[in-house]
Amino acid sequence: MKHFIILLLASVVWGTSCGNMDEYSHRIPAVEKSQFIRHAEDWRNLRYGEVIPVFRKGAKLYIEVYNTIGSNELPQELWEKLAAEEMKASYGAEQVILNGPRYWVLNRMSASGATQAGKVANFGGIEMTLRATIATDIFEGAVGTDKLYTENEIQRETTFHFWKDNMVYELTSPEGEIYRMQSYAQMVDPNLTIEQLATLGERLSLPEGWSYEARVLEENSTMVADGLAIVINDELGNSYQKIIP
Repeated sequence: MKHFIILLLASVVWGTSCGNMDEYSHRIPAVEKSQFIRHAEDWRNLRYGEVIPVFRKGAKLYIEVYNTIGSNELPQELWEKLAAEEMKASYGAEQVILNGPRYWVLNRMSASGATQAGKVANFGGIEMTLRATIATDIFEGAVGTDKLYTENEIQRETTFHFWKDNMVYELTSPEGEIYRMQSYAQMVDPNLTIEQLATLGERLSLPEGWSYEARVLEENSTMVADGLAIVINDELGNSYQKIIP
């Protein structure tokens, strides 16, 4: 289930709210927002993290996605002190996923539609805002490592902006479908940096017929998810969105 949640996390930061979370929403105490940060106009290599409590009722999973955007850039010393098992017990959750640190490789993002920016919570001194709630069948959520490089459909309305003269990182399937990286992760490799992404293909165990390419954009580019995004992950937790012509 962890890999499934990571896919959601990287994809539903500004996602569509669904499901009735009233039964669980009170378990994460709300606080008055006290941490504010003005991010640079260019989000490339912007550090962020998320806390994702997962609640279960029967065969259903109810998931809340909190992230640090607009509050802080995930202070490492506080992040390292968070204990998922303790949080799980405190909130009465099925699981608590600590998804981060992550870093955007896009330059800017805009969102619309049913995007949710909800209550603020404090996790060990790190304030995060509720950005999405998700309801899914537990059997649909049981995605493991054998499902890497496999498409996942995520409901959201976002536009990712990639600016001219910036490097992008893309996977191409045997069918010629292209998936562009939206964020890289340091959960599997804490030392992964944006500079290493140019040669990341040498490290990945790509399925037969797949390829990885890093290239510099000759003009501005956008990726639009008009209600639906197709997302895949590699084995390092890096997240890619399918380019739809």
